[in-house]
Amino acid sequence: MTNHEYRILIVDDEAAIRRLLRQKLTKSGYQCEEAGNSDEALEKMKTFPADLIMLDMKMPGKSGMELLPELKANYPDTAVIMATAVAEADLAIQCMKLGADDYLTKPFEGDELILRIQALLRRYKIEASKVIQIGNVIIDKNSYHITIDGVSEDIPMKEFELLFKLAGFPGRTFPRNQLIEDIWGFDFEGNERTLDVHINRLRDRFPEGKSGFKITTIRGLGYRLEVLS
Repeated sequence: MTNHEYRILIVDDEAAIRRLLRQKLTKSGYQCEEAGNSDEALEKMKTFPADLIMLDMKMPGKSGMELLPELKANYPDTAVIMATAVAEADLAIQCMKLGADDYLTKPFEGDELILRIQALLRRYKIEASKVIQIGNVIIDKNSYHITIDGVSEDIPMKEFELLFKLAGFPGRTFPRNQLIEDIWGFDFEGNERTLDVHINRLRDRFPEGKSGFKITTIRGLGYRLEVLS
């Protein structure tokens, strides 16, 4: 897809910020629409199904933090970048736990913003294709088949799904609770140790030197897959 085929919804209560972001994004070829509050954003998504949402964290009425879980529940294939005027590590972690894909502090550097957006949209496109190549590994969800350096590798279904989830968004940190819900379901009766065991099995099956990637533990939050250069 080219940039003009991607839709971006800008959600912010400040008209000047919406206007500035829209100018930057349309100049880069993206289709853009605006919403001044959370209710307007939900209405706009019905007629303008965005591929990515720039969401202000603190707005009058329903805040971006309150809107975020609703957006991710109803539009799981839409990327969300949270925007805030205050750089706080705790807020960033909270946003990620609620499902945000990225977190930026105002004012935005134009080049950084475009690069972050491009990276996110690329990750979502890769996951939608159902075939991912990460490092030296090809993961095909159509056939649930994995090859590493051309050699077939059979792994249990839950490990496959977990690897596909992480590999679809290289560099993105997934909270532990999100991975458990996505892979085992909301009614899972086990504990977080099950996730840790599966992560360790993937690390054993796909060592860094052979696979070309590693799965990193993010203390207090979850895991992310990183491609090795």
